[in-house]
Amino acid sequence: MRKQLGSFLTILIFFCMVGFLAVSPTWAASPPAGDRLAVSGLVTNPMGKGLKEVEVEVLVNGRHVRPLGKEAEIVTGKPGGFVADFILPAGTLPNARVEVKAAKPSWKPVPPTAVKVVAAGQDAQGNHRFQASQNLNMQRTITPAFWIASIVLLLVYVLISLEWMHRTLAAFLGAAFILFVTYTIGTFDKSFFIISFEDAMHAIDLNVVFLLMGMMIFVGVLKKTGMFQFLAYKAFAWARGNIFVLSFVLQVITAVTSAFLDNVTTMLLMIPVTIEIAVTLKINPLALLIPEVFASNVGGTATLIGDPPNILIGSYAGLSFGQFVQNLALACTACLAMSGFWYIWRYKKDYQQAEVKDVARTIEFLREEYRITNMKLTVQGLCLLGFTVLLFALHGIFHMEVSVAALIGAMLLLVISRVDIVEMLEHEVEWPTLVFFIGLFMVIAGAEETGLIQVIANWVKDLSRGNLTLAIVLVLWVSAIASAFIDNIPFTATMLPIIAFLNQTIPGAESGVLWWSLALGACLGGNGTMIGASANVVTVGLAEKSGYHISFLAYMRACWWPMVITVTIAMGYLLLAY
Repeated sequence: MRKQLGSFLTILIFFCMVGFLAVSPTWAASPPAGDRLAVSGLVTNPMGKGLKEVEVEVLVNGRHVRPLGKEAEIVTGKPGGFVADFILPAGTLPNARVEVKAAKPSWKPVPPTAVKVVAAGQDAQGNHRFQASQNLNMQRTITPAFWIASIVLLLVYVLISLEWMHRTLAAFLGAAFILFVTYTIGTFDKSFFIISFEDAMHAIDLNVVFLLMGMMIFVGVLKKTGMFQFLAYKAFAWARGNIFVLSFVLQVITAVTSAFLDNVTTMLLMIPVTIEIAVTLKINPLALLIPEVFASNVGGTATLIGDPPNILIGSYAGLSFGQFVQNLALACTACLAMSGFWYIWRYKKDYQQAEVKDVARTIEFLREEYRITNMKLTVQGLCLLGFTVLLFALHGIFHMEVSVAALIGAMLLLVISRVDIVEMLEHEVEWPTLVFFIGLFMVIAGAEETGLIQVIANWVKDLSRGNLTLAIVLVLWVSAIASAFIDNIPFTATMLPIIAFLNQTIPGAESGVLWWSLALGACLGGNGTMIGASANVVTVGLAEKSGYHISFLAYMRACWWPMVITVTIAMGYLLLAY
């Protein structure tokens, strides 16, 4: 038994040494002698941006040659570059014809392109060394993958806009379908290849996801204090029973709150309070709710975190909190003033019918009903919220992602307040919204990979004819009209690479004005209909749940023209400022 064990160990050691010698660079056999050729280059799109995952093939005298030490074909990295070494029979170079060709799904293949070979001396073994470099440019082509990705994106929009399916399910169904097509038909026919799983995962912007999560936790904690209800009571007290003043004050509070929280969350907190105040005054709550949700979208436009489209734009373009405030706050203030007076005029008959017989008694009732229940937690929450907003404002100094600031503030608040994080994650974080973003990012990435974004960008560029003024107007109004009829979140996500393309091709666009055109158009345009922005859908849904229904057309009559006016104000501001 001992001899058998010794023999087994001897054999095991022998095979381990053989394996080590086979894989060890130190002991591996040297490359065979011959002409050594190093080929490098960069593969770019029409905008000059490097293309990753392009399959590159090197031909010598018309025959494919395999790169040294590699089993597969040469594939470009993320910057679009490639480099490979080859061993050729001695004497092959420099007289041989060396060519490079490239291929990538949804792109026109680059035919064999001759490259110039240059002698580069000899290596340590005395082999002749040669170098060749060739940059390649690839053009888009329309493939079945293009049509599949475009139709999926369109169907997701339809399902979301018409509410035939929950938006989270619609987005994830679309994402799952394009991946399914990629790994079934696309495996056998590259013209059906839409997007790889790895690229789909990289398309998910976790900066957006974690920012929303952090702010949801902030709101969840502050909601426990009664602070938002207290603000509603104060609004009525400041108005002293004047419903016209009350409506304007509520709009201002909603707009300012939406600038520092997202507008969906703000409306979720303001809706029940507004309905109760309206019932107390015996007026239709929609006469207060519609001006409020309009103001929430206007106020949310002013900052990086106020409206989901701005979050997407800021994350994609690397814009700071301060840049949003500096470039958008003035225009939003003018739009808020206009909309405030517009709705006071529109709903004056409703406000005149309010029953305000005993203002002092009503104020006393609201004071008792809407008091701050936890002052310590309120102070803690406001201090940490202020700290988080300060981090947002100092983005240009620290270069800290907004999601990091939101998460550190939210986590510190949970530690200090001792609020149960499990409760926050289960009841306050809106997971369907976060999952919706994840699915949407993948669907948009599929459309971008197959060339839909490029087609739209070329159309906008050709229509603007390289004129910055025309581009500003075009981006603003196309964004506004489109966002009125489809949710402005997926529309903005679709437009991001288009604006990036226009910034590189239109003289003067380097200032970033087209980002502000997109932000103003998408956010303000979302006010046009009830499905234009998520805050609108939330408001209509909760109002209907409380027994106050409003139809699509009625909502549009109430909001369409003030939306047009605010977008016109924004256009004038952009043209004058830039």
